[in-house]
Amino acid sequence: MANLSTQQFLEFAQIKKGTIILKNKTLRGILMVSSLNFALKSEEEQAAIIYQFQAFLNSLDFSCQIIVQSRRTNITGYFDKLKELEKKQENELLKIQTIEYRKFVESLVEEETIMRKTFFVVVPYSLGEVKDTNKGLIGGFFRKPKIPRLSEEDFKRCRSQLWQRMEFVAIGLRRCGLSVVPLTTPELIELFWSWHHPKEAEVGYYPEILPDLIK
Repeated sequence: MANLSTQQFLEFAQIKKGTIILKNKTLRGILMVSSLNFALKSEEEQAAIIYQFQAFLNSLDFSCQIIVQSRRTNITGYFDKLKELEKKQENELLKIQTIEYRKFVESLVEEETIMRKTFFVVVPYSLGEVKDTNKGLIGGFFRKPKIPRLSEEDFKRCRSQLWQRMEFVAIGLRRCGLSVVPLTTPELIELFWSWHHPKEAEVGYYPEILPDLIK
């Protein structure tokens, strides 16, 4: 059996200028979105948020993908800082309180895993979007799709259209009271790496990103 590299199993071919280029030459941009505590809002605020989000969804004329990443929170560093405070604390009463607090948090972590959720919106764009609409239904089903050639000029044009879509999505989500930022090339590399190496990412280890990859 021939040796296969991990890259052969990945769906994307390249990450360039904050843009993911898939193997079929379609593009993807990823927005990281904040969360809000909906339960703490008043009924009027909840209704306003729901209305804004509904209006945002109805305004879309392209598909988007919402991804929720759940990751176990590693607080080993926090425990180490508490232990340092214990050693430096001169007030005996405060020292005892710090010790009790650390033990309480440790017991809490042992009983229940603390998870951290991160939210992303994936926005697509394809070079052949306009061309594909001219194909008939039969041709769309029975004709084997050809992978288009993505020249540098095509990439610049498609990326410009993609970022316009991303800005449109960002504006709609900000109206719902959310913070939205597009991921850069290094952030996209770290995101994909953490998905495939969750245990290493949990303890805060990330590989060094070579300067040549940051374009």
